[in-house]
Amino acid sequence: MYRLLSGRAKKHLVAAVALVSLALVVLWLGIHGSPSQPALDFEECVEQVQTPSNDERGALMTSCNARFAGRRKEGGGYTYYDFMQNRHFDVSGPNPTAEERKQIDRQYIGFLDAQRREAISAELAKRQNEELRADLERARQPVGPPMILIPRNQSSSAAKRSIDRSKPTRCEDGSLICSWAKFSAVVKNAFASSSKTKP
Repeated sequence: MYRLLSGRAKKHLVAAVALVSLALVVLWLGIHGSPSQPALDFEECVEQVQTPSNDERGALMTSCNARFAGRRKEGGGYTYYDFMQNRHFDVSGPNPTAEERKQIDRQYIGFLDAQRREAISAELAKRQNEELRADLERARQPVGPPMILIPRNQSSSAAKRSIDRSKPTRCEDGSLICSWAKFSAVVKNAFASSSKTKP
């Protein structure tokens, strides 16, 4: 029977034995090297990580983080942490659904709007505070003595006008100034004469 196998048949037999051996090794490593069932959430994924090397463990933990966004809650259910809002959201599974993501995004838009309003309010309060401080500083500055305005040289025409007013002036008949002056003189004389006649 040994003679029946030619050189070419021997090569095929050796190749087949090698392939079967390789398949058995891969099958054995696959069964013992990986978990029997895939992880359902982050916590199960972390439990399945059993490598002694810190580098390998870190890579597998990163893989778990990438696959599952939600974390188990103590009372049951899952929670999702949004680091942009520094806030937790309750979700139905280990990963938020499309509707839950939309709700988280709407909450984030509201969060950004509130931050913008707070920044504007803080800026307005800062400006008002600065204006108030400037007003207080101006109020605290010494005022000094009051100013008195005295004309340096009184013009000669102003002096003449004050003197001229005391003297009766000649008026043309029909001008308003003369009529008024005559009327006031008559009224003065009437009052002056009535006070002299009364006891």
